[in-house]
This record gives sequence, C-alpha cells and structure tokens, in this order.
Amino acid sequence: MHKPFQRLIVVSLLLGTLMLGACDRPKTQADGAPSTPASTDTAVAASPTNQFPGLPRLNGKATVLMTLKGDKQITIELDGTNAPITAGNFVDLVQKGFYNGLNFHRVVRQPQPFVVQGGDPKGNGTGGYIPVGSTAERRIPLEIKPKGGSTPTYSQAITDVPELTHKRGTIAMARSQPTDSASSQFYFTLADIAFLDGNYAVFGKITKGLELIDTIQQGDKITSAKVTQGIENLKK
Repeated sequence: MHKPFQRLIVVSLLLGTLMLGACDRPKTQADGAPSTPASTDTAVAASPTNQFPGLPRLNGKATVLMTLKGDKQITIELDGTNAPITAGNFVDLVQKGFYNGLNFHRVVRQPQPFVVQGGDPKGNGTGGYIPVGSTAERRIPLEIKPKGGSTPTYSQAITDVPELTHKRGTIAMARSQPTDSASSQFYFTLADIAFLDGNYAVFGKITKGLELIDTIQQGDKITSAKVTQGIENLKK
C-alpha cells in the first residue's frame, strides 16, 4: 500500500504544477472562459470549422524548426489531422513570430522527469496570446481525439485512450483548471506520462533534436521558431 500511496502523491504534485503553470489568473465569462462544459454529444459531433469558426486550423501536417540556446535546433512535427485547432493555434503563433525570444518559465525534473514549459509572453506562467486590437487572450478549446474516433472531443476531458498520447518528446498545450483556458503556453514531455492522457491536448512530437530537451533550464530562451513545411495547411 505504501508505494501506490507515494505514487498518488507524486502524480498529484506534478499535475498541480502543470495546471498552475498554464494561466494563473481569474477566469470570467468576459475574458473567454466557458461558463459550463460542452455536452458530450455536441463536443463529439460538431466539426471544428462550425463550432469554433474564429480560430485557425491546421488541415494536415506541418513542421516547425525551433532554435534554442543560441543555435541548437529542435524539429517538431505538428498533427493537424488529429488536433486541427490546437496545432493550428500553434502554427499561427509561430508564423506571427510570437514565440521568438520567450523563455521556458517552468522546468520540472524532480521528483521525476516531467515537462519543460514555455510560451508565456509574461515569462512567469500567467500570460497568453492577446491578438492585436483586443484586450482579451485568444483561448482554444480542449481538443482530444479518442483512438479510432472520427472527430476530436471538445471542451472536456475523455476517459478513452487518445489518438495522441504523452510519450517522451511530445508537445502539448498547458492550461489552467477550466478546460478551454489554453492560449499560447505549451510543454514538451521529458518522459512517457500516461496520467496526462485524456486531460491535456497533445498536438505533435519532436522528430529531431529530442536530446536537447534534457538540457533546457528554467529561463532559457527560444531564439526563434519558424514553419518549414506545411504552412499551406494553415486555414484562418
């Protein structure tokens, strides 16, 4: 009984760290947080085009080259087939140059390898992307496609096995407790982390330079990020 109890404590600690790191600020209807989760039927059946018409989408694959530590590079393959809104949001921000110069504000390797998290313009885990001319962050819905499913589920966690799981080197969106609170903050997984599956939106994986994530320290900056393939699949 002792080891399962210890594992429960570790899981709770790590999960809490990730959620707090997403967007630590009050949520109101005015700034885009949902008042109630979408129903199961609506979330599963509706297409992202019709349900979320104002958000960018990635219809297919795209590749992003992220440069860290001056000249070290990571290649990320983004999966718009299984996570069109989540991947589209990231590609759109990369295309805008949003991530250039931002830092990794959270690195968690103890009590076990967990994540490195970045993408906050404030640099402290409390910010997100605010479009030009707006006073509110752009938020995207929690988007998770069940394995073998035809469409993603939106605005709610799932208990089924997802199509995209948290393997070492995946990229996913950080968020706070409301399911639709993700904006610009993302994380790379430092290990296989199955207990996050179904609760956070994975939208791609590192295909080259995976070893570099083990060297990232808190405060390290993203020198640049650019789309090298698949920009034609981005639809706004």
